[in-house]
Amino acid sequence: MASNAPVGKPTDMSAPHMPKVAGIESTVPGPPHTTAPLPGVPAAAAPSEPVSPPGALIQDRLATWVSDLTTLHELTERLIRTASLDEALREVLGAGSALVGARRGLAVLEPADGLGPASTIGLGLAHAELGTIETVPRGAGHYGRLLDGLPDGRPDPVRTAPFPDPARPAQVPDPIAIRDVRTEEGLDPRHREVAARLGYAASYALPLATEEAGRLGAAVWLYDEPAEPSDRQRHLIGLYGRFATEHLARLLQVERARVQVATIAEELLPSRLPRVPGVQLAARHRTGPRGGGDWYDALPLPEGALGLAVGSVSGTGPSALGAMGRLRASLRAYAVMEGEDPVAVLSDLELLLRLTEPARSATALFAYAEPAQRRIVLAGAGHAPPLVVGERRTEFVETSLSAPLGMLSCWEAPSVELSPAPGETVLLYTDGLLRRTGDAMDRAFARLHAAAASVPRADRGDPGAVADHVLRTLFPEGLDTGVDGEDVVLLAARFE
Repeated sequence: MASNAPVGKPTDMSAPHMPKVAGIESTVPGPPHTTAPLPGVPAAAAPSEPVSPPGALIQDRLATWVSDLTTLHELTERLIRTASLDEALREVLGAGSALVGARRGLAVLEPADGLGPASTIGLGLAHAELGTIETVPRGAGHYGRLLDGLPDGRPDPVRTAPFPDPARPAQVPDPIAIRDVRTEEGLDPRHREVAARLGYAASYALPLATEEAGRLGAAVWLYDEPAEPSDRQRHLIGLYGRFATEHLARLLQVERARVQVATIAEELLPSRLPRVPGVQLAARHRTGPRGGGDWYDALPLPEGALGLAVGSVSGTGPSALGAMGRLRASLRAYAVMEGEDPVAVLSDLELLLRLTEPARSATALFAYAEPAQRRIVLAGAGHAPPLVVGERRTEFVETSLSAPLGMLSCWEAPSVELSPAPGETVLLYTDGLLRRTGDAMDRAFARLHAAAASVPRADRGDPGAVADHVLRTLFPEGLDTGVDGEDVVLLAARFE
């Protein structure tokens, strides 16, 4: 009987083929019980047990791939929720530990362009242990070759060029696996010494790099016993590593932009506070990640007087910073000309703002102080009242309710005069200090009052110590905990 098979084509070509699922290569080994033959048994000699049909084999492989995809999805979902570089590096270490089966590791952020920021994060390693690992020569360490050169030891032309070509794709080095530190050839003696001291026997280092993002750093996981990841584990950590590198690259851009904005904001504010007899000054300022327009100023005026100002411009980003710089410079000019009349100073400032930037509003408070007489005359435009802190009182200054600058066709509000007692400190601040607490405004005022009232007696003689105590009390976890935080300005003037 004639065969129906085409002449010259093997009959096994009609066997089912393994598909490729969502980036998981079909060449990745399946579970050992489905692929490994029995030792000493030729491939043609089948075992006595029945062989699984091809359909069952495919179903087993698909189930494994679906499980891998689910794991990668969960890990990348957790990673993408991170909002800072250190937080993302910790998540990468934790995810990689689960994928490669190691309980300790470290991640190094060191962008190849040299512009920073740089950091080292450990998993299951104390700070001293991280320092010990750092003593291994870079060219012989777990990650040094991934950071400083290509796998074959040649220097990276993109890294060593004085001006790296952004159009040239960066070369991505291969991972480095050391199955047994004690027997691995070519290791530096210091490497073996550190491994013995810290109690690890093997490592797997993965470059945090892609052709698009370039080389940002490396991650290394440490095994307690001689080991190395399987082919499936290498494949999964490779997929995760490429995604993690792109996420880190985005966070790196955000962090660099935040640092640039903060630097510009600091340059627009006073580089130092003046020294005026009869008063001590201290200022605390923190620019939010979006770059707001909060500012402060202190300038000496004729006849031993002092001008104190705080304010906030609406909006965020470079445009708000530019408006803040122009407003502060204008207020300084008006203060020199007619500083003894704070209402006139703010009226001139309001007219300038309305004529030059009609789409923008601002709050401001200006105080004309005569330290020798311990006398202050101040006026505010939509701004929070100052707070007087002393041995016998902690109270807000009663100021009249007024609109922000630029909100009305003609701004005007009466001034207020106060006389601080010897040793009392007057705190001027912006609304960002209150909003950063996350409370309703009345609750925020109450918290500020309680923080000022709790200043220890030993700190009341130093305006910087007073300001620091207030900030620590309001924000026990620090001002860097909230990525969406407002600008914070606190200006303290202690009268002698």
